[in-house]
Amino acid sequence: MNLGNLGFGELMVILIIVLVLFGAKRVPEIGASIGKGIREFKRATSDVDRDMRGALSDSPRVPDRLAPGESIPTRAEEDAARPEPKRLI
Repeated sequence: MNLGNLGFGELMVILIIVLVLFGAKRVPEIGASIGKGIREFKRATSDVDRDMRGALSDSPRVPDRLAPGESIPTRAEEDAARPEPKRLI
């Protein structure tokens, strides 16, 4: 078994050090909390990725070619073309 650059011997030494420092009763708790942290991190990164992809797909597209005399709309023109959002209060 080779995890990155760590061999079996190195992993055993790390496991023994963890057992000495924390005790056999705390090791499963530590492993569970590390696993939970990794799952939360993956969930957060996938949420950010999904939000970024959604924002990119919702952004207005600039046409590849403009008609002669046509210009790219400015931000103010885009904002003026959008309807005002409903106010809840």
